[in-house]
Amino acid sequence: MADERIILVTNDDGITAPGIRALIEAVSPLGKIVVMAPDSPQSGKGHAITIGVPLRLDEVDIFEGIEAWQCSGTPVDCVKLARDKILHRKPDICVSGINHGANHSINIIYSGTMSAAMEAAIEGIPSIGFSYLDYGFGADFSLPKQVAAQVTGKVLEGGLPAGTLFNVNIPVISNGQEFKGIKICRQAHAKWVEEFDERRDPRGRKYYWLTGEFKNMDQGEDTDVWALENNYASLVPVQFDLTHYKLMDQLEASWKF
Repeated sequence: MADERIILVTNDDGITAPGIRALIEAVSPLGKIVVMAPDSPQSGKGHAITIGVPLRLDEVDIFEGIEAWQCSGTPVDCVKLARDKILHRKPDICVSGINHGANHSINIIYSGTMSAAMEAAIEGIPSIGFSYLDYGFGADFSLPKQVAAQVTGKVLEGGLPAGTLFNVNIPVISNGQEFKGIKICRQAHAKWVEEFDERRDPRGRKYYWLTGEFKNMDQGEDTDVWALENNYASLVPVQFDLTHYKLMDQLEASWKF
């Protein structure tokens, strides 16, 4: 039908990850699903695109009754290819995830999940990235599915302002605790304090393994990190315009060239 909603589903964990199946199940009652996801895990790729080698695109029969494609490129490549070669028009919404692991605070910079959603937003498509703080392959996605269905439904109903998207993270609720709902938040001021662990391979050559510790420097109770630590799902409105407008005004007033 011409007026049928089209929902583009993608991720960065790869098309066989449990999280994308959970997301498909969550949003399938809301429209026609078209899946375009990497053929292998692409975590940490950020907004990378493939320019030096050709991309491969194959239709796959993984999700019963769902049109699905896998791509040899990055999450951003997936969105670009879906828009140009598969859908031939803008979908009504793009949902990315459900990522296995957090994409709160500074993690959005590195996240392939969020970069796929951001690429869709750049194309004028309302978009949402979903992440679940359980890294386990056998994670229970019951709660993330509920949150994904609720937020996606609201965006389909009301849309999003141009140039924006949502970053949604869902906590793991321990036995005896209660999920407190969805909290609209700001991105916490946090970072990874990193170092490279130096090792040697069997031939004696050095190699390096990135390690790090997450440091939250933000004590605010309106941040995504605080919300997740207190059993809320965090929803952060995100923009891809990185201009610091307040500083721009200050520079225009004080700097002379």
